[in-house]
Amino acid sequence: MDNFVLEKAKRVRLLILDIDGVLTDGKIIYDSTGKDLKFFDVKDGLGVYLLKKVGIPTVLITARSSKAIKPRARDMQIEKVYENVDSKISILNKLLKKFKLKPEEICFIGDDLVDLGLMKSVGFAVAVANACNEIKSCAHYITLQNGGNGAVREVAEIILKSKQKWEDIIKDYSNI
Repeated sequence: MDNFVLEKAKRVRLLILDIDGVLTDGKIIYDSTGKDLKFFDVKDGLGVYLLKKVGIPTVLITARSSKAIKPRARDMQIEKVYENVDSKISILNKLLKKFKLKPEEICFIGDDLVDLGLMKSVGFAVAVANACNEIKSCAHYITLQNGGNGAVREVAEIILKSKQKWEDIIKDYSNI
């Protein structure tokens, strides 16, 4: 892993995630009653859980709203969910105050134009592999995995490894 990326990851004390295109593959599926369905990757959920286990909370910020978000956020032990957000950057100051952080202590994972403001304002900006070019161009790291297919888990592992926590996690799971 690149030292530049590891140094950025080592500072992370809060993870912020977009939902559609990051925690999901970006497809929006409606059932016959008009309810939307979202498909989440279980590996991403474990990655978020492992970060929380070492004291790094996760926050979700999405421009849309969906009934599927809150149950999944509860399962993943997400700290806070912000839905129907027009300007994601407007949430950043609230989070900096709430968690008593500096921008360089935040990792944000995004995929599309609505994420540009946050990408340019945090210490560790990550684009998923299938993000648009504008997001990729301002990312400190581009995942190998697509959104909704383990990209969040990939970043969680990078953060945990940069903080020398990964081996402890492996030992914990090996001793079960």
